[in-house]
Amino acid sequence: MANTFSQIYLQFVFAVQNRQNLIPKDHREELHKYITGLVQNRKAKMLAVNCMPYLLPNFCC
Repeated sequence: MANTFSQIYLQFVFAVQNRQNLIPKDHREELHKYITGLVQNRKAKMLAVNCMPYLLPNFCC
């Protein structure tokens, strides 16, 4: 099998303790940029990032 291809998709979910609404709307865009920068520094590709008041799910490969 000389031409095999595999790709792994990862999902990370960061949650606030006790699911409290601690992520304010005015910090969400900055938080998205920060998390995306962390993923890109690892030479990975961010496919999706979302933010709710109590958690931050990410999907990358």
